[in-house]
Amino acid sequence: MGKSKVLIKKTLFLILLFFSPLSSVNSHDNVEASLGTDIVSSYIWRGQDLGNISIQPSLDIHYKGFSLSAWGSLGFTDSDTKELDLILEYSLGNMTISITDYWVGGDVGYFHYSSDNTSHTFEACAAYNFGFFSLSLSTNFAGNVGYNDNGKKVYASYVSASIPFKFGSIDWSAEVGASPWSNDYYNDGGKGFQVSSVSITATKELKITEHFSIPFYGQVVWNPYTDGAWFVAGLSF
Repeated sequence: MGKSKVLIKKTLFLILLFFSPLSSVNSHDNVEASLGTDIVSSYIWRGQDLGNISIQPSLDIHYKGFSLSAWGSLGFTDSDTKELDLILEYSLGNMTISITDYWVGGDVGYFHYSSDNTSHTFEACAAYNFGFFSLSLSTNFAGNVGYNDNGKKVYASYVSASIPFKFGSIDWSAEVGASPWSNDYYNDGGKGFQVSSVSITATKELKITEHFSIPFYGQVVWNPYTDGAWFVAGLSF
């Protein structure tokens, strides 16, 4: 079979995989879809600098507690991260569980999934919203899972806690995130328990006209382990 036919089959498989949860949904069922994009001054993720000014589009489909999403990030320079993520999520009450396929463009193409030749990372996440604060735990389970100094898989994980509050007519959120053990996935190969991100985020609606406004947010992020610090501004459309 020719290479082009294999590529077409893989592409069709991904399309079917993305839309299969909706194949049995009737037209009268409550299906919601949304399309949007953020423009950010820097792409900072879990205390790691992944790029400068970036456009980050998203496409979401929701149905009875399930959601299927595609999220991407595209910068303007060759050094900026080129990313495509697919997320399957289920929410029940205050509990949310999800599986994410992170793909970061590089020398290895999209359809490479072997553990020693892939740019994909598959992550499972469980999160609970207690109302006054939220807690989440994420663990890599396939693909580029994270390794220690001896080259052994250590399945890099990330735990975070956030507290929302309101101050001065602005919505705020304070968050702390950490990597529990040594791995090369976070903090440039950090050792032991590492606090990776401490952040304060403020969000406000920018009123453009009487009937149109744009969410705007500013975020200050510190990484105590790597001594990194950033101020990020973003617009959501």
